[in-house]
Amino acid sequence: MYLVTLLGNGVLILVTILDSRPRKPMYFFLKNLSFLDICYTTSSVPLILDSFLTPRKTISSSACFGQMFLSFAMGTTEYVLLSMMAFDRSVAICNPLRYSVVMSKAAYVPMASSWAAGIINTGVQTSLAIRLPFCGDNVINHFTCEMLAVLKLACADISINVISMVVANVIFLGIPVLLIFFSYVFIIATILRIPSAEGRKKAFSTCSAHLTVVIIFYGTIVFMYAKPKSKDPLGTDKQDLAGKLICLFYGVVAPMFTPSSTA
Repeated sequence: MYLVTLLGNGVLILVTILDSRPRKPMYFFLKNLSFLDICYTTSSVPLILDSFLTPRKTISSSACFGQMFLSFAMGTTEYVLLSMMAFDRSVAICNPLRYSVVMSKAAYVPMASSWAAGIINTGVQTSLAIRLPFCGDNVINHFTCEMLAVLKLACADISINVISMVVANVIFLGIPVLLIFFSYVFIIATILRIPSAEGRKKAFSTCSAHLTVVIIFYGTIVFMYAKPKSKDPLGTDKQDLAGKLICLFYGVVAPMFTPSSTA
């Protein structure tokens, strides 16, 4: 699955670079998304494979926080990037005559600042986590150095970390979700006003790829955090296992489907 992710997203990037025709903002965002998926998967899968294939089950603190930084940064960046792609599709469908003006190169290239947003946010979260004291066995109950799994090992008050993550989630998760939602409200309203079935189908096909990625990406998050918590003492272990598997799907399976969903 890791090799398929590398090959599929790599080919998608190569095709959009070599082909002289795709110069639309959509292809610019697709290149960024594919590169992002490669980085995101690479931040965790090699460590997981190493733990499966070798007797060594330990990781140094620097490697752990490095892996945490990369995966958290890539996830945050993808939230913002998907919202930028939703805005691009809404302009293309709702205002096609003004598309080249609104989404000029001077306008859409700065939208790649989503990378900067992800790095800055993750830098804050990781620096707060590094300052915490860790005492005890320091056994991470997860496949990777996931932020919340590491914070559970801290032998100090983590309320500042929690507040910081809540604020970051509102800014980098909540706002992008709202932007995607309203973008598709306008898109669907515009598509429904198209008189011909062929026209509606053609208009929807231009945003179906992005919508597929959004459903895969956000669907796993909603399923993970919207589940009711079990009151059964044994349910905690089941929830932890479910969280790990969903995280694995979110970080390994979803990036593998990006090239096929955008084809």
